[in-house]
Parts: sequence; C-alpha cells; structure tokens
Amino acid sequence: MKAMVLHKIGAPLVYEDLPDPQPGPGQIRVRVSACGVCRTDLHVVDGELPDPKVPIVPGHEIVGRIDALGADVTDLHLGERVGIPWLGHTCGHCPFCLSGRENLCDAPIFTGYTRNGGFATRAIADAHYTFPLGEECADQALAPLLCAGLIGWRSFVMAGDGETLGLYGFGAAAHIIAQVAAKLGRRIFAFTSPGDRATQDFARRLGAVWAGGSDEMPPEKLDAAIIYAPVGPLVPLALAAVKKGAIVVCAGIHMSNIPEFPYDLLWEERKLFSVANLTRQDGLDFLKIAAGADIKTTTTPYPLERANEALADLRHGRLHGAAVLIPPQDD
Repeated sequence: MKAMVLHKIGAPLVYEDLPDPQPGPGQIRVRVSACGVCRTDLHVVDGELPDPKVPIVPGHEIVGRIDALGADVTDLHLGERVGIPWLGHTCGHCPFCLSGRENLCDAPIFTGYTRNGGFATRAIADAHYTFPLGEECADQALAPLLCAGLIGWRSFVMAGDGETLGLYGFGAAAHIIAQVAAKLGRRIFAFTSPGDRATQDFARRLGAVWAGGSDEMPPEKLDAAIIYAPVGPLVPLALAAVKKGAIVVCAGIHMSNIPEFPYDLLWEERKLFSVANLTRQDGLDFLKIAAGADIKTTTTPYPLERANEALADLRHGRLHGAAVLIPPQDD
C-alpha cells in the first residue's frame, strides 16, 4: 500500500510503499477513499501530544470500503462503506469504560496516533469502533464528519441548549456545528482571527448572525461559547463574552497555555469544561443528526502525496472548511 509516514517529530511526512496490513480478530481493513486532515494531525506531527508512536501514519477522519474481514466480524460485510474515527479501541474494564465514559479510557488506542491511520491507501480498524455510513453523500464530503463533526457535536452538547452560542475558531468543526446549531434554532456568533474578513463572510453564509475577530466582544452576552482554536488566550476572552452561569467549552485535544486572568471572569457560576475524545454513542447520535440536517461540508481535496501541503495550509489558516486527502485508487 501507499502511505504518508511520519518518521521523526517535526519532520515532513514521507510517501512510501508499505506491506498491506492484515486484520486480526475483530478487525477490518478498509480501502481508503478519503481521509480528512484534522488539527489533531498537526499536533501529532508537531509533537504537541505526549508519547507519539513513530513511525506512524497519521489520519483519523477515514472513509473507505471494507476489503478484508478478520475473524469474528459478523455485523459488517465486504464492500460496505464505513467511517473510522480517532478513538480506535478501549479496554472495556477500567472505571471509565465501565461507567459509560470510554472517551476517558485508561488504555485507549487512537487512530493515526498510536495505530496507523488513514493517510494511506489502506487502514486497519476495530470493527466495533467503526461507523457504517450508507451510500448517501460523497466520500470527500463525509470525511470531516469523522472528527471535526464528532468532536464538534460532543462540544455542542456540552455547551447546553442556550439560544446564543459563540464559536471561537471557524474551521472544520465550527463550519459543521454552525449548520447543526442553525437547524436547531440557535443563534451563532463566529469569532475568527482578527481581520480575517473572508472567514467571517464564510461564517455568515453558513448562518452566523454575527462574525468578528476574536479580539472583539459580541453585540450581546452569550449563553455559551466553544473554543475550537488551540489558543489558550481565547479562554479569558470567551469567559468575558458569556453571561452569568454560562458555559465555555475547550474543544481541542491540545491548547497553548491559558494566561492568568482575574477571578471575576469565572465568578457568577460561569463554567469551564474541556472535551476529551469521543464515545461510540457520540458518533451514532451525531451521524443520525447529520443525516437529517443536510450538512454541507466545505472541503479542499489534495492527492495523498501532497499531505504535507495540506498540513501546511491548515497550520497557516489558508483553508475554509476542511482539507481532505484522496488516495490513489489503483494501488
């Protein structure tokens, strides 16, 4: 198979030929048709997550069709289109798994971080941690739903059901969740890098009632805010923008340091939460919602061998929506 491989933290990925992986018991192998490029992939490549497994094939927003089944896989079939997300396996017996919080598992496996992922023509996954996708929508359009959509959904649920919602960082996750929120009658306030008029216009086209720089205050206090950008200084800004008793959710797996801020910003029962990974139930719930919400993902395709270019464009904010890698289909 062909794959983009990270051999050294901070170094470019290398386009290589690798042996086709073989699925073990309870596993499947998919022929990858599309793989979204997520900010978490940047955190892996840049060494911002602890104890990375290298060499590693990144990528965890995978859409593909099953081309091999391991032993004991009975509820999926060859040729079926499935999605493979970030959470690839949990132990099933730690206190978190036993209490329905498998996203906090003590011994997880993560796709594209501790197990080879989807920046490749083939990928292995545990059958129990994949999502059947049916035949609606194009592969490229579905790929961002497998992480940007799923983490976006978990953070959206954690933010509560208030009418006004601020989204800090209007990238892949926010452009999906803005559409879901608008369908549910919420009013969205989009915060972008200061002066980024193009992204602010993009947010308005997707239903935001207001869009401005992250250094601005919204025209009214918000019921909740979600921070998608991995920028710690946004935390006090978001706390200042929300009402008493409101919720601020930090949705990234990594964030730069949060600066010191006065207690008054947190006082009056404002709540600050973080999101960690996802559960399989999150995926089932979100994909059901997404199917009825007519979500339109905005994507930019790149051939697999241009993964480094896609990562650079994401790193430097040159994308609207999400980048998606398209592997060769003749491998």
